[in-house]
Amino acid sequence: MPLVAHTPLPTFQRLKQEGQTVLTGDYALRQDIRAMHIGLLNMMPDAALAATERQFFRLVGESNQIAQFYLHPFTLDALERGPKGREHIQRYYEPWEKIQEEGLDALIITGANVTQVDLSLEPFWEPLIEVIDWAYENVTSTLCSCLATHAVMQFRYGQARRPLGFKRWGVYPHRVVDRAHPLVAGVNTRFDVPHSRFNEISREQFEAAGLKVLAESEEAGVHLAVSEDQFRIVFFQGHPEYDIISLLKEYKREVRRYAEGGRPDYPPIVQNYFTLKGEAILEEYRELLNCALARGETPPEFPEGLLIEQLDNTWHDTAEAVINNWIGNVYQSTHIDRKRPFRDEVDPQDPLGRRQGD
Repeated sequence: MPLVAHTPLPTFQRLKQEGQTVLTGDYALRQDIRAMHIGLLNMMPDAALAATERQFFRLVGESNQIAQFYLHPFTLDALERGPKGREHIQRYYEPWEKIQEEGLDALIITGANVTQVDLSLEPFWEPLIEVIDWAYENVTSTLCSCLATHAVMQFRYGQARRPLGFKRWGVYPHRVVDRAHPLVAGVNTRFDVPHSRFNEISREQFEAAGLKVLAESEEAGVHLAVSEDQFRIVFFQGHPEYDIISLLKEYKREVRRYAEGGRPDYPPIVQNYFTLKGEAILEEYRELLNCALARGETPPEFPEGLLIEQLDNTWHDTAEAVINNWIGNVYQSTHIDRKRPFRDEVDPQDPLGRRQGD
């Protein structure tokens, strides 16, 4: 929760300049504290629908132990669903029309599986644009994850993602670029983030669109960036919401695809994720699997249990810190009426009050 500058102590101003949230005494006395309403547009396929909910709900819930959050999951009708996915959505998700009617303080948009090189050819393209345009006018801040980042960059800023020619797959070290920005206040200046993607938006593309990069990796590229107003749209290109086993589950699925003939090559090791012992276990399994396939035998069981014991989570604490900063700044900017995005005194083009010197 934010500090209150109840005296003229210079430390308060110094902390504010460093990106900390500091309220004036007068405003703190006038605050009408209420719960926050955060939407989750879940575009993931059925197999990952519930897991993605848990990941983002956990990240929000653990980020702040004082504030109260109402999470409102919804999805797009244009996304293809099976019977179980439709049942889950019908039972637990809210209609898009209800989201529009009641309003939100903040919105998170997940990634999605795609089949087209050009995102504008995907069936969810137009409905997604409708959601993001509505959110920009009615929600304090929207956080876009991976594919959602690529979609917004294409239709709002004219910057289409570019194929890497391979899968960026692993856990990579990142460095904070602007240490004074409130979204990275108190965050380690170096931290890890998982990535899993075939395409990217480069730093040059973000900057060409007039956006601000906040954290990037020499190997994996930009992870965290913000819109030209520095807050109303937050871009993630990595997956800080991932559980410790998320990449392991992805790897296991790719190995199974190989074993079943769904991919011609054995999947490469996920970078910077497994320990040396874990990689040795996987190499031994690869040899056993290839021998079994050559002999027409049943493939050996994937050594998931042995690998889980070797995994380390090196990104979750930083992810919580960034989300906590995001939520805290939403709380300080949003209107008491959740149908309205900002308090009357907040400039929508500069909600954090950081652009005066630009």
